[in-house]
Amino acid sequence: MKLTKNMAKLISKILKFLLRRLVIVVVLIVLQLIWMTYVFIVLGEYSKVIQVVFQIFSLVVAIYIVNKEENPAYKLAWIIPILLFPVFGGLLYLILGDKQPAKKLRICLEESISETQFLLGQDYGVMEHLEKADYQVATQAKYITHYGGYPIYENSNAKYYPSGEAMFDDLLDALKSAKHYIFMEFFIVSQGYMWDTILEILKERVNQGVEVRFMYDDVGCVDLLPYKYYKELERYGINAVAFNPIKPLVSTAWNNRDHRKVVVIDGHIAFTGGLNLADEYINRIERFGYWKDAGLKVTGDAVWNFTVMFLQVWNAIGKTDEGYGAFVPHKHHMEQFTGKGFIQPYADNPLDRETVGENVYLNIINASNHYVYMYTPYLIVDNEMITALCLAAKRGVDVRIVTPAIPDKKAVFLLTQSYYSQLVDAGIKIYQYSPGFIHAKCFLSDDKVATVGTINMDFRSLYLHFENGVFMYDSEVIEEMKYDMIRTFSESQLISKEMCAGSLPKRLAQSMLRLLAPLV
Repeated sequence: MKLTKNMAKLISKILKFLLRRLVIVVVLIVLQLIWMTYVFIVLGEYSKVIQVVFQIFSLVVAIYIVNKEENPAYKLAWIIPILLFPVFGGLLYLILGDKQPAKKLRICLEESISETQFLLGQDYGVMEHLEKADYQVATQAKYITHYGGYPIYENSNAKYYPSGEAMFDDLLDALKSAKHYIFMEFFIVSQGYMWDTILEILKERVNQGVEVRFMYDDVGCVDLLPYKYYKELERYGINAVAFNPIKPLVSTAWNNRDHRKVVVIDGHIAFTGGLNLADEYINRIERFGYWKDAGLKVTGDAVWNFTVMFLQVWNAIGKTDEGYGAFVPHKHHMEQFTGKGFIQPYADNPLDRETVGENVYLNIINASNHYVYMYTPYLIVDNEMITALCLAAKRGVDVRIVTPAIPDKKAVFLLTQSYYSQLVDAGIKIYQYSPGFIHAKCFLSDDKVATVGTINMDFRSLYLHFENGVFMYDSEVIEEMKYDMIRTFSESQLISKEMCAGSLPKRLAQSMLRLLAPLV
């Protein structure tokens, strides 16, 4: 009888696992890939002419990829499998190789972004002040303005949070203070203490007449929230949408995710950073040791950038055509904002060929004179980033990078470690955060510039996802960030050259992963 009960529990667990939405989606996609491969092989064996046609087509696709204006690492990651499997490699690229969102979503997003660019004009008086303060920093701000589409502001403040739990209480207080509207956009939402606490506040605010709009990424939440969870939120009076809903089809249409973390309250308060809405982010539960993240609160004129970037995506998905005037910073805050320094919230997306997120990082590295410190959970970078980091170290800049000691994804961690040797050889100090997993995405340089946001140093964040960050100059948070980073170095293990060496099987695995790094 005891064996029967144990068997029943085991069967129940297996069924529960197999019926998970993520498992069903993955199985359906794998089955489609197997079927497509089988069809191509059968057709090739059936007719030598068809086989030759497929091979010629794959060669043409390979030539096309070589001549594309695209990252060389991404091109190489596709050319190798195409040449290894010429019968179906070219057709596979046509199905999976596009890095753009689904056509319908892409058109709506492009229209929404294009129609709102006039709302983000640069105040030239602010830019003149910045040019007088530091012309080199002004060139970075101009790049973000011209190619990212987001202006830089004075009369704004920022507050830095060195952990998720440090930001959580302030976030709750700000949500409770909302009188007019709350906008929230997150990659991951997981039911638990953090989300349940926030949800109760949102429901209470809705009952008090506050408009609440909530947007979550469908893939980020595929295994965490019930299917079509937005309908449940709507029953509470919360306007909600799922970004780019996943469909179990062999396609990259669902590959571009909304990785942003944005909260806007009444137009003059905003929060961002690495934090998602799940208990590990505030160390309510432990998954990979201590979870170190970073957050930022922005108040004042600069919040307008966050408001527009949220509404651009919201209106594209919800197909609304409302005016933006009701959400400007001074609509519900008549007093003049004040603040020290300059703040520039910005966003990046895969709709254009401009990798704003990566270029902001590259510009900070290239402009650094004394030091540049970095937090990143993943270090999977292209040749341009490696060259910039190594060159900075070789010209005497103190370059330090903090990565996790306890990984959330073992294969990705193995890939991250594969870059250590070359970077350490150039004089870069790499630290692994001993207490656990560091999820923060921060850059700090020369006691004057910094950026905090959602952008990891990996191909997905830099090329595929919708991301956001905040560029800051001469802000009070600079000193706070430096203190946090120096303390973090002392809590971390410095990687030596000897530690970079690994066994032959490990090095072979890392070499294979490096080839596929842009696709990981």
